[in-house]
Amino acid sequence: MVLIKEYRVCMPLTVEEYKIGQLYMIARHSLEQSDEGEGVEVMENKPCEDPVHGKGQYTEKRIHLSSRLPYWIQAICPRVFYVTEKSWNYYPFTLTEYTCSFIPKLNVLIKTKYENNSGTTENCLDLSEEDLKVRTVDHVDIAFDELSGKHYKREEDPKFFKSIKTNRGPLIEGWRETDKPIMCSYKVVNGSFEVWGFQTKVEDFIQRSIRDILLLGHRQAFAWIDEWHGMTLEDVRSYEKQKQTETNEKVQYNASPSVAKDADEAPNGSTTPTKEGE
Repeated sequence: MVLIKEYRVCMPLTVEEYKIGQLYMIARHSLEQSDEGEGVEVMENKPCEDPVHGKGQYTEKRIHLSSRLPYWIQAICPRVFYVTEKSWNYYPFTLTEYTCSFIPKLNVLIKTKYENNSGTTENCLDLSEEDLKVRTVDHVDIAFDELSGKHYKREEDPKFFKSIKTNRGPLIEGWRETDKPIMCSYKVVNGSFEVWGFQTKVEDFIQRSIRDILLLGHRQAFAWIDEWHGMTLEDVRSYEKQKQTETNEKVQYNASPSVAKDADEAPNGSTTPTKEGE
């Protein structure tokens, strides 16, 4: 049976503000998380249109993550391993799909909708009666849920962060009931891995990993508010394009040791890279 989990992640923002904050956060987060030949490589980023949702943006990415997987998954994966992410952003509704050509029975589908409330809409994404019966709801608290130690930064902790531009924060116990503005990301995740002997373990791992990413990403979107607040959509698209180029270069550079070695060998025999015009 496919696991259906609905995550509700509140933030002290408006839905309109988060339209900018989300794009900024994803672009910066992807660059920061890319290293040693692993990370997020953007393959496509272009406008799209849907008869129901209207105009949007389509992106396709390769997420290189071999060494970040548990050892029991690494044992059955090839050395060069990536997951394909396809996303259709019709803000405030988005659809994201994750697949892997090496594991054709792996599929993750995430439907998202953003609303200006504190997570009180009971069926925001119009699930069927059948899906509602098996759905579990998980309220993610960006301030007080525990974040993995390797990702923790005090300056990105909503319990301590205070925005200079908006005067929001720090967040205290009960902030979701008292703070204004308030919005909620409703995310329904369907994760399936139809391989006997591994199904439950992998599906549990998928849900835990997604929750960790949601917690970190939404914390960062708020903690970086002074960097993106006041940007226009054109501003953040330009920033996104710049960071995607840097991220792709970083992933490709680190993934190809021989290319990196050649690039690092300057003509004078030093190991300092030189650039044309410098």
